[in-house]
Amino acid sequence: MQQRSLTAISAACIASLALASAACLADTQVGAALPPAPDILYGDLFVAVQTAQIFSDQKTFVDSTPKENPTTIVQLYEAQKGQPGFSLLAFVNQYFTPPADQSITPPPNQSLREHIDWLWTGLTRTTTSAPDYSSLIPLPKPYVVPGGRFREGYYWDTYFTMLGLQESGHEDLVDNMLDNFAYMIDTFGHIPNGNRTYYLSRSQPPFYSYMVELAAQKEGNKVYQKYLPALRKEYAYWMQGASGTARGSATRNVVVLRDGTVLNRYWDELDTPRNESYIEDVQTAQQASGRPANEVYRDLRATAESGWDFSSRWFGDNQNLSTVRTTSIIPVDLNSLLFHLETTIVRGCTLNRDFACVARFVGYAARRAEGINRYLWNDKGYYGDYDWQLGKIRDNQTPAMLYPLMAAVAWPDRAWKTAQTVQSVLLKDGGLTTSTYNTTQQWDAPNGWAPLHWIA
Repeated sequence: MQQRSLTAISAACIASLALASAACLADTQVGAALPPAPDILYGDLFVAVQTAQIFSDQKTFVDSTPKENPTTIVQLYEAQKGQPGFSLLAFVNQYFTPPADQSITPPPNQSLREHIDWLWTGLTRTTTSAPDYSSLIPLPKPYVVPGGRFREGYYWDTYFTMLGLQESGHEDLVDNMLDNFAYMIDTFGHIPNGNRTYYLSRSQPPFYSYMVELAAQKEGNKVYQKYLPALRKEYAYWMQGASGTARGSATRNVVVLRDGTVLNRYWDELDTPRNESYIEDVQTAQQASGRPANEVYRDLRATAESGWDFSSRWFGDNQNLSTVRTTSIIPVDLNSLLFHLETTIVRGCTLNRDFACVARFVGYAARRAEGINRYLWNDKGYYGDYDWQLGKIRDNQTPAMLYPLMAAVAWPDRAWKTAQTVQSVLLKDGGLTTSTYNTTQQWDAPNGWAPLHWIA
């Protein structure tokens, strides 16, 4: 089962969770040093468990908690694995506690609004501490999880969760999650994919500026000033290496094109199989003939950062996951979100009367707007992604083309053309299809996704 992103409301409609029990809380506190991710913590044992598919979902083991010190468990495994009759399943059951089934049953005869309001409690977590050696990252304030197998908070999902919370009158939870993200930016330098140690090597679509804007609509301009330091730190994360990157090359999330235009891509610090999808990633790399495995792993991880995992949008041949080339692609959605981040920082700096900051970020936003409209416009009539390695616009038609309209970076005539393309190509009975390719991937036709409909 692949990882995917869901809004809290849509997830709640299919699988809800009860509050985490007090028994799951132990010694790792907010601000304490975190253990390594499970693949590092358990080494060969991790590989053995995931390869043997002890659990049907690869996420189960990395969300499990050890009953002993991991060093002791690994030593016991090394001592016992070669003995006659050794059972890996029995060993795992003896030394690990899998995540508990926390599903809940809603009361009968609820209206849709009653059901959603009722679910907020069931989907809210307070985890100021976590079990020893757990992959869960404690957070200082309560937060909402999507539900089902997603037992932690996710970055870009949270914006859409906040829309529902604000509609339901839970502005306190909106503020709590803004504070949690500011805490993670201060602690880790960025907002990770989710609050798990195995997500720390990447972020997700940077919606934090939209979250701040949402809160400010209810609470006033003080919100921009309060979170301005966090916004600037997040921007610094996405722009690491920009000043030292040669033209025609990339550093981390930054791509500098041959004419000096600076735009961004999705990227991950690591080039190994994902903890939560280990066997799937290994199998994909095996199918990618002629490509180094670590290159495939990096692209798979970068796709997870995009939230569109997986989609023909990132495939070299538009059909097969093994041709994934996400780090070679400059995405239109990411750069639109970063334009919004730049203009939000301008607003915060204006309120603080920091005019040097205003001038600097007005320049950043203007140059990004020029880059988006130069490189991310497809002459067939829509905004799209650009393959910087091949030096050409990609022809994939997806609802990502609507992000420049949402971020107000689209030229007016191009906005109209994009809207017409969406209507003629992507609009189907029931809503917008996520792409024009039916690849069996979840971010492809005929599937539709709630966040993309909201953006549209």
